[in-house]
Amino acid sequence: MFGIHDLALFILSGFLLNLTPGPDSLLIMGKTGAQGWRAGSMATLGVCNGMLVHIVAAALGLSAILASSAVAFTIIKVLGGAYLIYLGVRALLTKASTVSNAEENALTPRHESYRQLFAQGFLSNALNPKVALFFLAFVPQFIDHDAPNKAVAFLILGAVFYINSMIYCHILIALTAVARHKLKGNAKISAVLNKVLGTLFISLGIKLALASRG
Repeated sequence: MFGIHDLALFILSGFLLNLTPGPDSLLIMGKTGAQGWRAGSMATLGVCNGMLVHIVAAALGLSAILASSAVAFTIIKVLGGAYLIYLGVRALLTKASTVSNAEENALTPRHESYRQLFAQGFLSNALNPKVALFFLAFVPQFIDHDAPNKAVAFLILGAVFYINSMIYCHILIALTAVARHKLKGNAKISAVLNKVLGTLFISLGIKLALASRG
């Protein structure tokens, strides 16, 4: 239908690809650890809506610009890398000073609003040009060359990947929430997690900023 083939393989591949650790997973785990599953869910909604930007752009052919234009790719990757480094620095500067507020300190010393959580998730994904190139390279493999409307087929597969990602991320949230409950109130562990998350975000930010289109 719509020129789509091997849908089951696409769903399985998408789920396995989601298992690859990256900045989005770290962000979701960090927000869940800091403020609970609702915060993680809102960050997930932001991440997945950032993904929609890439899906629509790829369907319209806009992602091809990133693949062909070194300037466009460099601008987006530098912005994305800088944002990840910013999140990492915030985590490193956060101090779990008391047991009572330790659980709030995975990425920020104070509870953030749902709007802030959504925005951070959205920017984390939308400013990553590697995601755009991924959809441009991965999704067309499951669309027939003679499909009557490739853009519609691309959007359908994008929606499937979106749902797939939401399911995976909420499994991740559930596991993180369980760990959060068990470690709740341990300021020392919270401080160590801040440092680990901060270091990982900065490393991923630098890696993204230095990434090539290949």
